[in-house]
Amino acid sequence: MPSFIAFLRGVNVGGNKKLPSKELKAACEAAGLENVRTYLASGNVVFRARAANAKRIEEAILEHTGVETRVVLRTAAELKQVIDATPFTDGAERNPSRLLVTFLDGPLSKEAKAFLESLVNGEELHFGKRELYVYYGAGVNDSKLANSMTEKKLGVVPTARNWNTVKALLKMAEE
Repeated sequence: MPSFIAFLRGVNVGGNKKLPSKELKAACEAAGLENVRTYLASGNVVFRARAANAKRIEEAILEHTGVETRVVLRTAAELKQVIDATPFTDGAERNPSRLLVTFLDGPLSKEAKAFLESLVNGEELHFGKRELYVYYGAGVNDSKLANSMTEKKLGVVPTARNWNTVKALLKMAEE
């Protein structure tokens, strides 16, 4: 049975959408997911299933916890491809907490890409198939780019994870 990673958008960030890992795990198990494990308290779930459906997971979380969130899914193989495709292989030392992968639930339109490119101000932005790779050298908090990554502005669901988290989730999914 394949491994999947569910990235939840906006839970336990800045005190919003509180969702304890124990409740998240129980909701995912109620949705029929197997070998459910959470990572950190920021909406990362690794599980096994014959097939996975983001909407079904969103519905189970809402039903069992009352928390409304969006879910972006990747298989372990897809997550490995994301890591292998990183454009940040130039040998430059980078702070992994400032290197973020934004996972998208679909491809970006040309207009959304142009919009994001217009906001770059010191960041390094690279487009993947359904991911954005961004290095926020000056940090994320004051970045117009980071603050503009919303479903309304992009037309797809975005949710970002730092490089250490991305690698840790792949390791869990491959266990």
